Amino acid sequence: MKLKSASKFEKTAARCWNLLNEGKPFTPIFVIGTMMIFHFQELLHGEWFPFLISLLFTLPLFILYFYYDFPLFLRNYLWIPVIGYLLLFESPNLALWGFGIGLYFFFTVFFWGTFYYHLRIGTDWLNFTRFWKLVLKNSDSTSGNAQEQLPKFLLLLAVWDGMMTNLSTGELLPTTHYFIFCGAVFALAFILHHFLFDWKPKQYDSFTSGVPSAEALNDKVVVIVIDGMRKERFYEANTPYLDGLMEKGTEYLNMETVYPARTVVCFSSMFTGTYPKEHGMKSNMVWKLGIKVESIFDSLRKVGKKGKMLGIAHLVDSFGQDVETVTAVMHKDKADRNIINKAKKIMEEQDPDLFIVQLIGTDQIGHSRGVLYDEYIEKIEEADRLVQEYVEWLEAEGKMENTTLMICADHGQADGIGGHGHLDEGERFVPFFMVGPGVKQGEKIQEKHSLVSMAPTIAHLLGAPFPGNSRGPVLNEALKESWMQHE
Repeated sequence: MKLKSASKFEKTAARCWNLLNEGKPFTPIFVIGTMMIFHFQELLHGEWFPFLISLLFTLPLFILYFYYDFPLFLRNYLWIPVIGYLLLFESPNLALWGFGIGLYFFFTVFFWGTFYYHLRIGTDWLNFTRFWKLVLKNSDSTSGNAQEQLPKFLLLLAVWDGMMTNLSTGELLPTTHYFIFCGAVFALAFILHHFLFDWKPKQYDSFTSGVPSAEALNDKVVVIVIDGMRKERFYEANTPYLDGLMEKGTEYLNMETVYPARTVVCFSSMFTGTYPKEHGMKSNMVWKLGIKVESIFDSLRKVGKKGKMLGIAHLVDSFGQDVETVTAVMHKDKADRNIINKAKKIMEEQDPDLFIVQLIGTDQIGHSRGVLYDEYIEKIEEADRLVQEYVEWLEAEGKMENTTLMICADHGQADGIGGHGHLDEGERFVPFFMVGPGVKQGEKIQEKHSLVSMAPTIAHLLGAPFPGNSRGPVLNEALKESWMQHE
């Protein structure tokens, strides 16, 4: 069977989709689109001047809402500017508000949650009957976060349309009042983020200490990332093979992902050993391709070794030619099966020293059907069977004799549309365990660690230098005495 890679069109389409999927670019695109549709007749008759001038005056609020996330409970405060506007200025155009709300739920519930997911992964045409509830609960940094997007676009529509109406009749909004209002909104955003936004994971300040092993301890390292696997749901699932691997190796009970917990961000941090401020990947919306620091693949090249990642098109944005892609446009029940088939093919043909495999089925079902339903558990159980098949195949091929195997999630998923990004309950701490000839058996590590330790640990096991900006410590707690990194 031919195993289809992500085409150039799919890679481009994935980047374009992120303009609508990621919350920050979605807000201005949605507001501008809504205004253009609502005022189509006026624009058709050439009334562009009040449209563009009023947009210019609204830009400070557009910039504010692009710069700041309002994560988790901070989004509740977004209604304060809306209420302030209603008290200080004229009543908004309720027809415009109604049109905007209707268009928003049409986009999220029917276009995205039903049409898009039916075409991409084969969800049924009635997915909207559940998806609307997920949109209302969702807390992540995407456009499907209704509690964040509604107050943002309602305020922007009211300000823009109010100014446009006044300009069309030869009047202006009270300029002084308006700029005082904008200043107050900026002050509110700054205060909220400076004093209340205090739940980001603590970062390592210094670079990885010590030196990696001068010689390779392993012939290979294989990493299987079960994308979006929520930790407690993993524990609830029937996963006999993964449970058996945990008992043969070392499990980290408090392994943290990074902020924001978006797939491209997490993978970039996992395999560079550092954080978004350094590697440059700050969301799934990538404005400039390629990480800005060394990756584990660069480290391996320095010692004549090869690493390869198998994943969806998004990961090419970070790691370029080090990624072999698999199309994400396939039925949800075939995605991980096809990935495992291609993983076997890559190991046969390329035999990399480091091989990273991204399973996407669990993440897909979390986003399309929610994480608190049976379908999500079923995908975790499917991943268990596929990991068993793949590892047993590696053993039969003689690829596991001196190999360390790492199993983890890049992030968890919260309620709603499988939310991840803002580190809500269910997404911050992820499953992580490793097994191999140099790994302690039956160990449970309680101490908090971060996924940024993966890159330096892999470098240590394969006898490569740490990536240049690596900050995570080597996971020595899991290693037998003779395999530990020397400080």
